[in-house]
Amino acid sequence: MEYTIQKLANLAGVTTRTLRYYDEIGILKPARINSSGYRIYGQKEVNLLQQIMFYRELGVGLDQIKDIVTNPNFNPSETLKEHREKLLAKRKQIDILLDNVEKTLATLEGRMTMSDQEKFEGFKKQLIEENEKKYGKEIREKYGEEAVEASNKKLMNMSKEEHEELTKLNELFNQTLIEAYQTGDPASEKAQKAADLHKQWLTFYWPTYSKEAHAGLAQMYVDDERFKAYYEKIQPGVTEFLRDAILIYTGMKKER
Repeated sequence: MEYTIQKLANLAGVTTRTLRYYDEIGILKPARINSSGYRIYGQKEVNLLQQIMFYRELGVGLDQIKDIVTNPNFNPSETLKEHREKLLAKRKQIDILLDNVEKTLATLEGRMTMSDQEKFEGFKKQLIEENEKKYGKEIREKYGEEAVEASNKKLMNMSKEEHEELTKLNELFNQTLIEAYQTGDPASEKAQKAADLHKQWLTFYWPTYSKEAHAGLAQMYVDDERFKAYYEKIQPGVTEFLRDAILIYTGMKKER
């Protein structure tokens, strides 16, 4: 079956403007243009639009979606299986948060007592799920399954007081890093203080600490665009500065 742009928009619950934009950026081209100049979409395009909408629902950006669906090795069946796994994980997280809400309501209404640990359990699981989605593959390849699982377990067992301390430490680290960057010297006292605060922050997650692993992580911040984007939001240009400060702090700075 074929659809005009208006009919496909109505079918999918999107606007014709969205479909025109998808055409412009090369992510979803119509099957053909008819004699009247209208975009016509076939079954292949309908299926592709469904895939695009799956990815959008999962929070994937259009640039990344384009790379995926235009890849010669793009496999719709395997992609659907991937969507299924991600949606199941998302449903599991929603179920955890709903359970947390129900327990909180029961506590407020006097029907049960909720421990401080339980109050934050859903949020910590959500953080773990988000980290897994963004960085899980790279982190597991670099540090191994056992180290990652131990880190996740440590986070889940974190007390309310430890969680509050971690939040304050993160804020102090960000502020110190900004101030250190202004000095322009990764070996400065302020920069080395930032590196030390970063180490303290890591020990909340890592079961064990090593200078080699700390230095390796700092280099990954520079090499991986996703990590780099996080630190560049704090202060443009700060990622390499932090890397250099940590290499000095750990004694791993290489001679140039």
